[in-house]
Amino acid sequence: MKLNLKNPIVFFDLETTGTNIVADRIVEISYLKISPNGTEESKTMRINPEMHIPEQATAVHGITDDDVKNCPTFKAVANDIAGAIKGCDLGGFNSNRFDIPLLAEEFLRAGIDIDLKRHKFVDVQVIFHKMEQRTLSAAYKFYCGKNLEDAHTAAADTAATYEVLKAQLDRYPELQNDIDFLSKFTCFNRNVDFVGAIVYNDKDEEVFNIGKYKGQCVADVLQRDPGYYGWMMNADFSQYTKKVLTQIKLRSMK
Repeated sequence: MKLNLKNPIVFFDLETTGTNIVADRIVEISYLKISPNGTEESKTMRINPEMHIPEQATAVHGITDDDVKNCPTFKAVANDIAGAIKGCDLGGFNSNRFDIPLLAEEFLRAGIDIDLKRHKFVDVQVIFHKMEQRTLSAAYKFYCGKNLEDAHTAAADTAATYEVLKAQLDRYPELQNDIDFLSKFTCFNRNVDFVGAIVYNDKDEEVFNIGKYKGQCVADVLQRDPGYYGWMMNADFSQYTKKVLTQIKLRSMK
């Protein structure tokens, strides 16, 4: 089916030195730009990340230090990329959680202040997860290899849920068999920044989600403890988190 577009949409993907949004860098960016009239434009660029590409990352995407040593830095091509996505919606696979936050960091490090949150995002992975069956019966069949008899009865669903959790712990070694860990792992926050250092509370107020002021209103904290702003700006937080913090500070001064 042809996309019904009001604006151009740019589908893009990043290959990187790792998965840390704050510390890692782009080594390759590829995009496909679809215009409302159906024309397509694609481009792939290798990027010199100005840091060593770990062997673990090379094992995933096959790009080595030698492959990018003569390539431009992100700062050198940032204006071109910004121009390519100007006025466009953005699409990707797991892009909301990774590619877009990391791209935002690279732009800010390059001195280009683009608020990517002004763009509309389409994350194809989220559509996949929401549209494919995610019922308890499907999970029981997938993880336990059995059909759930008497589905939607409280007793059967309760027992199946317990079995599924145990099977998930067996299947995924990265899951810790610890209730505190699992509670945090399965919790969703309403992020103000991309990484969840600042989130919205149930009153739609920006609150800190980390540190000694966790759960407290950001604007109130900055008024009571002005030095906390300086500490965060000098600490190892993402550039986008610092940008959001500055916006809240400036807004509260009006």
